[in-house]
Amino acid sequence: MILKVCGAQLDVTRDIDHNTAQITHAIDVASQQGAGILLTPEGSLSGYTPDFDRARVEAGLTIVTDHARDRGVGLALGTCFMEAEDGLCYNQLRFYARDGAYLGFHSKILRSGTMVPEPRGELNHYAATELRTFEFEGIRIGGLICNDFWANPCCTPQPDPFLVHQLATMGARIIFHAVNGGRDGSDWAEHVIWPFHEANLRMRTRADALWTVVADSAHPVTKPCSCPSGVLSPDGSWSVQASRQGVDHFICTIDLDH
Repeated sequence: MILKVCGAQLDVTRDIDHNTAQITHAIDVASQQGAGILLTPEGSLSGYTPDFDRARVEAGLTIVTDHARDRGVGLALGTCFMEAEDGLCYNQLRFYARDGAYLGFHSKILRSGTMVPEPRGELNHYAATELRTFEFEGIRIGGLICNDFWANPCCTPQPDPFLVHQLATMGARIIFHAVNGGRDGSDWAEHVIWPFHEANLRMRTRADALWTVVADSAHPVTKPCSCPSGVLSPDGSWSVQASRQGVDHFICTIDLDH
């Protein structure tokens, strides 16, 4: 079984029109390369914030999903979103089939917070749902968002539930991982944060022998990303990797039978 995937390392801002234009362009890239599904970074439509214009995000979502449907490209779309059913705000990875059918969403579980008895941070702004998997063209897939994958010990007040392993035991063959990690161009970012992220990506992927597709935000484009974007094979090696800095797209054919 083969799936051609595309990832987009994008300049994610709080300008929803800017973000929408970047995502539609990435859909065109994916379509031109014959990819079946496109992964975008965390918050790539709304911006990485709970304080977004709900109506504009919903309008942007319609533009993006219609464009993907017309181009025959599935989506693993990172965005913050207010769900009408419960009125709660989620940091989501939304999945769509090539024909535009909505498959559901993964919400960020390991929401960052301060390491104190009553933590403050993302967990005060975003709701969460239980971990789940999705079926995309006969392939069981899963989604994770940023800290879900590596449980940074500096900002994870919850115990590490090893979500990669959980997805593997639930039958996932491919994990789509949307990232919007902090970066400031410092020595700490280059020599500690980047290696920590990459080591966790490679080790946890290898430990459960699955494929990982990861896309980080490139904002600001003047500084290196917080982690590599690309595709990891089940042995923990990079099959393809994007540029370390700036907007970029990557394509990889995943052969699940190989």
